[in-house]
Amino acid sequence: MIKLDIVNQVADQTGVPKQKAEQVVDALFNAMKDALAKGKRIELRGFGVFVVKPRKRGIGRNPRTGKEVPIPAGKTIRFKPGKDLQAKTIK
Repeated sequence: MIKLDIVNQVADQTGVPKQKAEQVVDALFNAMKDALAKGKRIELRGFGVFVVKPRKRGIGRNPRTGKEVPIPAGKTIRFKPGKDLQAKTIK
């Protein structure tokens, strides 16, 4: 599923023109990006939780040469599905 599919589904389910639905979807994604960039947690009841977590330093390996490469510490985004979402996908 791509963003256009989401826009079409929102437009169909709400009766809103596709242009307005696209603005809504863009606004939602931008709000989520801004919150995650600030390190905030996003909790969507029944769907799941997005959290920014620190990532440890490590040693990786270049697959072509086999040479060890240092991986710097950083942050990563994690998603934990909610009970409702997990129940629907496991059936």
